[in-house]
Amino acid sequence: MTGKLRLGVNIDHVATIRNARGGDHPDPVRAAEIVARCGGDGITAHLREDRRHIRDDDLKRIQGATDLPLNLEMAATEEMLAIALAHKPHAACIVPEKREERTTEGGLDAAGQHNHLTPIISQLKDAGIRVSLFIEASERQLDAALQMGVPVVEFHTGEYAHAALDGDHEKVERELKRISDMSALAAKNGIEPHAGHGLTYENVQPIAAIPQLAELNIGHYLIGEAIFDGLEPAVLRMRELMDLAR
Repeated sequence: MTGKLRLGVNIDHVATIRNARGGDHPDPVRAAEIVARCGGDGITAHLREDRRHIRDDDLKRIQGATDLPLNLEMAATEEMLAIALAHKPHAACIVPEKREERTTEGGLDAAGQHNHLTPIISQLKDAGIRVSLFIEASERQLDAALQMGVPVVEFHTGEYAHAALDGDHEKVERELKRISDMSALAAKNGIEPHAGHGLTYENVQPIAAIPQLAELNIGHYLIGEAIFDGLEPAVLRMRELMDLAR
């Protein structure tokens, strides 16, 4: 797979700042509009069980504000399934979720949750929602995704990002090879590979250079940079680095 690598921007943490004061500012919908204006390819939002950032009413407003596809990150629960079926986002990425975690750490155990995930995936697909699984880049998890018939997987890049931050060059190379190998295997088997978690200006290019990857989803870092430089320049800079890697 070659060509333009899509950038999905996760706007959760605009809502995190809003919720800290309990009001309506800053509005994540405005962030979605900025992303659309400066050439982002999609909006990602994670509706968590505890509603710590994106809220239920945000979803409809985000969908109404831009023509960009909405990628709804969701836990595999009946509550989130009902919400996804009601809103019908372009895509639903099933992620692991623990109430006590600060952010999603690690990939979904798709292999160990096959029986639980299969009916949820089937209902989402029947509703015309493109399903993806947020998994570690491993053959076991990719095999499970194949068995469940999902069209997309998103590989967790957290270990790579942590190794890059720690200056562990050997681990960085191991993680890059693992993600690259699994991206090639996914594409070979008809699954579109995406990647995300912990990506920054400094570490994005080796991931973006993996030719089979079709999309990167990046959020926390871009919102952090937006505090200093603005969201539009942050998205444009990330877009530039991704394009240079290709």
